Amino acid sequence: MRLGEYQKLKVIKKVEFGVYLAEHEGDETRVLLPQKQVPADAKLGDEIEVFLYKDSKDRIIATTNQPKLTLGGLAVLEVAEVGKIGAFLDWGLEKDLFLPYKEMTKKVQPGDEVLVTLYIDKSRRLCASMKKLYDLMRTDSPYKKGDTVNGRIYEFGHDFGTFVAVDDCYSAMIPAHEDCSHLQIGDVIEAKVTGVKPDGKLDITMREKAYLQMDADAEKVMEVIEEFAGVLPFTDKASPEVIMRETGLSKNAFKRAVGRLYKERRIEITERAIRKL
Repeated sequence: MRLGEYQKLKVIKKVEFGVYLAEHEGDETRVLLPQKQVPADAKLGDEIEVFLYKDSKDRIIATTNQPKLTLGGLAVLEVAEVGKIGAFLDWGLEKDLFLPYKEMTKKVQPGDEVLVTLYIDKSRRLCASMKKLYDLMRTDSPYKKGDTVNGRIYEFGHDFGTFVAVDDCYSAMIPAHEDCSHLQIGDVIEAKVTGVKPDGKLDITMREKAYLQMDADAEKVMEVIEEFAGVLPFTDKASPEVIMRETGLSKNAFKRAVGRLYKERRIEITERAIRKL
């Protein structure tokens, strides 16, 4: 019998409070399907497709109800409550699914929607995890370069970029040079596909085409200059790391924004600084 999965089991015994199921007649290992879930016409020897999980007393129990998540799968579940040892998620069964604090990638609150997978812990209990989702993402998306997509942030890979689950299931990434400091785990974003890798993973961006984005970037640079009391202590000749750290822009985007501001005569550029006019 496989915990956390659908399987067909045989009715081997009927009792007042339900039926007992097993893989084969004569098996010692059997599981209860409560009476309220037993099909009306069920008889001894019949096969019933059930999902196996553990009840509140830690006993394996069968259900014909359909959970929103099975072992090794992915699903977005709502946080029902938060306790001392973790959170409990509504996954469509009578007993809520436990999400331990150590398996969270951010603090959650009741009502939050979280992308999780299902695993079996050391105590042989079914639990949810917000971690290690990357390898579970699908790479057969229908999207191509130029398409607009919606996705959920599920991990920050800092050196690599920001990992996004497009449609909550397809593997995608925002490149590291794009500023995502305003985003949090669980945020749902709209983005554009900039490319599809040979393995099917998507490269995406939240930035507009250069000529549209330039206005927003120019205003952002002006805000940073204001924060430096009107004198930015570096120019577009600074290292990409300094520019990214101080403005959140790539060196190319920064150069375009500074060029726009210079043409509009809003700044002057000296050898070592940029001044607001």
